[in-house]
Amino acid sequence: MYEHLEYYGVSKRVIEAMNKIDRKLFVPVELRESAYIDTPLPIGYGQTISAPHMIGLMCEYLDLKEGDKVLEIGTGSGYNAAVMSLLVGRTGKIYTVEVVEPLYKQAKALLESLMLENIKVFLSDGKSGLKEYAPYDKITVTCYSKKIPPALIEQLSEGGILLIPIGNEYVQVLKRIRKQENRILEENLGDVRFVPMV
Repeated sequence: MYEHLEYYGVSKRVIEAMNKIDRKLFVPVELRESAYIDTPLPIGYGQTISAPHMIGLMCEYLDLKEGDKVLEIGTGSGYNAAVMSLLVGRTGKIYTVEVVEPLYKQAKALLESLMLENIKVFLSDGKSGLKEYAPYDKITVTCYSKKIPPALIEQLSEGGILLIPIGNEYVQVLKRIRKQENRILEENLGDVRFVPMV
């Protein structure tokens, strides 16, 4: 279904994971006929489910490997966490944080119903990360922030990758941050459009 994402540089491995998780389950009932279109869709409470190509690219940029321990800030519908859970495998873990309580409850119930046992969903403010399970091999943020929250850098393991949109409501850049030998390496991956960090 998402084979066209190869055009964006998304690997077959990521596309296979996306094809196994039905995006239709993660969008509101009235929008299900649009579930497979490559566009963001509203999921309520001012939040969206990202376009499939953006989910594919973010998984690619994170370089997700079997056994990775991942923190996601902004569970939203839960679709991104579900796809990542397949990419990190049974030995990996996805810890995902959502601040909007109704979305947290919906995503938690849906992910549990799909029996994706390597995902834990938390109701919490993402700016402070999730200290109790740190450090993380990979951290991904699905909403933009005006600056990089220091807690996320602290909770990133040595050699880890943090992916975060930085900017304002008009201009945002997707940044990939690497932590190497106590240095922070920053890379711009292009312009993006995300909802704000609440």
